[in-house]
Amino acid sequence: MAKRFVSIGECMIEMSGGEDRQYRMGFAGDTLNTAWYARALLPRNWSVDYVTALGDDLYSARMRAFFSENGIGTSHTQEIKGRRPGLYLIHQQGGDRHFTYWRGQSAAKLLADDPEALDLALTGATIVYFSGISLAILAPRARGKLLKAIVKARNAGARVVFDPNVRPALWTSPAVMGSALTAAATIADLVMPTHSDEAPVFGDRSPAATAERYLAIGVEEVVVKNGAEPALVATAGLRESVPASQPERIVDPTGAGDSFNGAYLAARVAGRGPIEAAKAAHRVAGIVIGHKGALVEKGLLG
Repeated sequence: MAKRFVSIGECMIEMSGGEDRQYRMGFAGDTLNTAWYARALLPRNWSVDYVTALGDDLYSARMRAFFSENGIGTSHTQEIKGRRPGLYLIHQQGGDRHFTYWRGQSAAKLLADDPEALDLALTGATIVYFSGISLAILAPRARGKLLKAIVKARNAGARVVFDPNVRPALWTSPAVMGSALTAAATIADLVMPTHSDEAPVFGDRSPAATAERYLAIGVEEVVVKNGAEPALVATAGLRESVPASQPERIVDPTGAGDSFNGAYLAARVAGRGPIEAAKAAHRVAGIVIGHKGALVEKGLLG
C-alpha cells in the first residue's frame, strides 16, 4: 500500500565555496534536506512530496526540476507569479561558516496563503514533517493556517514530526519564537530538537531537560540531538542516550541534523525501535559531515 511522506518548508538557492571569489550554486533548505534523505532511505512504496512555493523564474524552474529528478514530488509545489526563491551565501571566516540570506521576495513565504491548496497537499499523508523555519518565514496569520492544516491531517491519521530548528534571526522576538515553537510541538507526535539551539531560548540545562519539557506538553516521542555528543531518545517509558558515530573525517557539518532526522524516520518506518533508529541516524549524519554540502550522493549512504 502506497504511503506518503510530506515535508513542508522552504528550499533556497545555496551559494557555497568562495575560494578565489568562485561560488558553487546548489539547492538546499532544512526540510528539503530531510526529504532528500527520507527519499534515499525509505522503501520504494513510499512517495516523498515537498510542499512549498516557488516563483515563475528560471531558478524556480530549475529547483522544481531538481526535486523531480531526485524522486521528490512537486505536484503540491505552488507557483507564485512575480516571486523568486530565497538565496543564501556561505563564507568561511575564522575557521567557521557564516551565512548571509536574501529572503525578501521568497515565494515560500506565501506557501500557506491558500488553505485549500494546503489541505489538498496534506490529504492522505502518512507522515507530515515541518520545522521552526517553516513557521518563521510565514506571516502570523499564515502560520496559523499551516498549523490548522497540519492538525487536520493528524486527525485524519497522519503522524506529525516537528524539528524546532531554532533560528532567532527569523523571528520578531524571543517571546514570539518560544510561543510559536511550543504551540507547534503540541500538535506533533515526534519532536526532534537540538539541545544547543534550545538551551538559550528555553533555559534547558541539559538534553534531558529539553526532552522532559517536550514530554510534559504531551509529545509522545522526543529525540534530542546534541552535535557530536550522544542523542537522547525519550518516550513515556524510555530515556536512553545513544552515542554518535565517529566519522572518518569532518569536512562540512551542513545538513547533518537534517540527515539525522531523515534517517531516523526511515528507520522507524522500517520497524526499528527508537534506539536502533538513532544509531542508524548517527551513521548517516557521520557520512554527511565527511562531504561538502548538505546533500550527499545517495550511493554513499549504503
